[in-house]
Amino acid sequence: MQLVTLSHSPAAGWSRPLPAELDGPQTLVLVFGAPAYAQAPAALQALRAALPQAVQTGCSTAGEIFEGEVRDGTLSVAVTRFASTELVRAVTPVADREDSAAAGQRLAAQLYRPGLRAVLLFSEGVQVNGTALVDALTRHLPPDVALFGGLAGDGDRFGSTWVWDGRTALDRSIVAVGLCGDRIQVGLGSEGGWADFGPERRITRAQGQVLYELDGRPALDLYKDYLGDLAASLPAAALRFPLSVRRDAADGEAVVRTILGVDEVSRALIFAGDIPQGGTARLMRVNHLNLIESGGLALAAAAQAASPQGPALCLSVSCVGRRLVLGEHTEEELELLSQRLPPGSAQVGFYSYGEISPAGGRRSRLHNQTMTVSVLWERPD
Repeated sequence: MQLVTLSHSPAAGWSRPLPAELDGPQTLVLVFGAPAYAQAPAALQALRAALPQAVQTGCSTAGEIFEGEVRDGTLSVAVTRFASTELVRAVTPVADREDSAAAGQRLAAQLYRPGLRAVLLFSEGVQVNGTALVDALTRHLPPDVALFGGLAGDGDRFGSTWVWDGRTALDRSIVAVGLCGDRIQVGLGSEGGWADFGPERRITRAQGQVLYELDGRPALDLYKDYLGDLAASLPAAALRFPLSVRRDAADGEAVVRTILGVDEVSRALIFAGDIPQGGTARLMRVNHLNLIESGGLALAAAAQAASPQGPALCLSVSCVGRRLVLGEHTEEELELLSQRLPPGSAQVGFYSYGEISPAGGRRSRLHNQTMTVSVLWERPD
């Protein structure tokens, strides 16, 4: 397994020559870039030309992660040449949120084959129901296949995103890569670091990604009561106060949900993932120290599962909300990650509109406001 990382900026160009010598069908190229690269794709096309046989994938971001740093307006790239792992790419359009589950089923049909160990997924980030997409994939793939990745970003604008399929930057599309073989080791970790506060409330009315009522009361009214003066800056202020959601009382593992918008007419909150009617919800607030330390906890869980005995590829996918909340402390989380990686390892990633990883050792879910860490390592002969 050979690893090379490099970056690109419009002003400085590539940080190093493109590693054409690593080209081949067992080479994975991860590309995370600023939204503007879709309109000025020369650097993306240079990657395609230098590594035409490689399986390339990635997406637009709300900030690029490159070797312990967070950047904007750049490309963050990792080139990994595996010795024996087979790579299978799948691509599908997604017409709208209602098409998300069907899109997941289409991808599963393209990816499935004997020896499939893991699936890396990058999806359009705005016009998709990430919960339905992830649930459909987990239903139609074997239960022992690890699913990880994230939803593309568009800075803090939530306007238009793209995914990279190795040929062009696609909008309203989803790209996935299957990793096959008995030597590939994939470890996954996911941590939030947020603190619950206030009582747990019953979700008495919800539909899809829209929460209408908590304990029979309009959700927006209750939420504004908690925010006080901060309610005047909704929906931006909501990034600091996500919700912890459980499907039911027996579901011990909660997921975090980010508020993307408010509906003043229906007094509702609009989330980045589905809200289960009949489930429970609890408000959360920021704890900066816990947020920073949670990345290290996620890496520890991923490294324990992958058990790398040499250089590994570390993919970090974190939420745009975490970045906005942490502000100038954002890089502390990334530096902590890079310091704990095995020597010679590579770290790339991005800030996303949704993170995909298992929760508490269970099947993969869509998360918000979470740092997910994936460690890939290939056992030698």
